[in-house]
Amino acid sequence: METQVLSHLQIEQKINRIAFQIIENNFEESKLFIGGITGKGSLLAKRILEVLSQNSDITLEFFTVTVDKQNPLNKPVETSIDVTKFENGVVILVDDVLNSGSTMQYALVKLLEVATKRIKTVALVDRRHRRYPVKCDFVGLTLSTTLKDRVEIQVENEEWKAVLV
Repeated sequence: METQVLSHLQIEQKINRIAFQIIENNFEESKLFIGGITGKGSLLAKRILEVLSQNSDITLEFFTVTVDKQNPLNKPVETSIDVTKFENGVVILVDDVLNSGSTMQYALVKLLEVATKRIKTVALVDRRHRRYPVKCDFVGLTLSTTLKDRVEIQVENEEWKAVLV
């Protein structure tokens, strides 16, 4: 049985708020790299990028980060653009749900292969069940759940919702 925790409208509001927080925290920057972890993270990053582009003159560059979420050490973490482009740049890393921090941690290790100016993290839902020392800078919703619960972001016909399963 699933319980809806965020409707499409609520998710859109959270995306807008996150985008404006990013603008406020980077008003002095001329360029931002917005990266999504493959899957729902990249869909969320694209949506945030759309809001950013409509409300800011900051140059934006989108990229994806591919991490094997089940076995992150079995395959190398890859980015859709060369990581050397991030040097001295501001990177925003986006994922849909932050749980243990494992996926975000492996993605961050890849981004740290070069000296960036700053890296900030975004999650639509933060469950706070950390096994890794990952902090999320911009969060749509912090949700207390049991370890057995799973939060899932569902996208169907461009309608988003977050459910507890």
